[in-house]
Amino acid sequence: MGALAGFWSELPPQLRDPVLFAIPFFLLLLTLEWTAARKLERIDAAVPKKSHPPRPLSGAYRTPDSVASISMGLVSIATTAGWKALALLGYAAIYGYLAPWHLPVSQWYTWVIAILGVDLLYYAYHRIAHRVRLIWATHQAHHSSEYFNFATALRQKWNNSGEILMWIPLPLLGLPPWMVFFSWSLNLIYQFWVHTERIDRLPRLFEFIFNTPSHHRVHHGMDKIYLDKNYGGIFILWDRLFGSFQPELFRPHYGLTKQVDTFNVWTLQTREYVAIGRDWRSATRLRDRLGYVFGPPGWAPRSAAQADGCVPLTTSR
Repeated sequence: MGALAGFWSELPPQLRDPVLFAIPFFLLLLTLEWTAARKLERIDAAVPKKSHPPRPLSGAYRTPDSVASISMGLVSIATTAGWKALALLGYAAIYGYLAPWHLPVSQWYTWVIAILGVDLLYYAYHRIAHRVRLIWATHQAHHSSEYFNFATALRQKWNNSGEILMWIPLPLLGLPPWMVFFSWSLNLIYQFWVHTERIDRLPRLFEFIFNTPSHHRVHHGMDKIYLDKNYGGIFILWDRLFGSFQPELFRPHYGLTKQVDTFNVWTLQTREYVAIGRDWRSATRLRDRLGYVFGPPGWAPRSAAQADGCVPLTTSR
């Protein structure tokens, strides 16, 4: 903790990423939830085996799964820093030479614009990521766990290029790059606590406005009714406004519709890119190749689907 504080103090104020400061609190909450899960598992051990559910218990942890999630999160700290360094060059040029005005950082409304702007564009990016296979290839690693807990929140992607491009309008609107990055980090920090089954429904007004564990459990569900729903980061209002909201009706089954039987973090991050390449090589028509890359996850050429006696898939996982 002391080393982290020292590193924090050495950074210029504008580059002090709040995610670094939040890491100890992430680890504390993860430890508390893990401890509670272990106690519940001991209680469950006394129940006859025939009474056990055929899938992970609510809030359960599995050590290899959690280690994979934490490992991906640690690597993502470095990769995200690299993407931010690259984006800083472009954002600074846009802010300095193309923005028609510069919003005053001392005014409260500038922060409102930054936080709402980042969250709205995150919603747009997140929705695209579930509907365009090339971007889904980056995002799917986060959905690959059959468990839903604070460790799952750390199962982050290593390729932030899509978000970097999505937030270009913000410096163009006059938001300084450091404020865009700071708001991005706040958005990420907020989303940590919604990855849990230990918190039930919250007060109705809060559930109406904000993303909550109940809403985000739906997002991670692989059940048909839950697929491609609840994309919001901080605010669930975007989903209500744009027709992608789904309330939690029952405990979801988590993970991908085709579960991944590995804890290898490299495989988890790259498997969909490999699958895209395999499908590209197998296709004989350009439009089919483009469909495999830019169509929704699970897309298949109509001719191939008809040969199999089915219709093209349109679900995201």
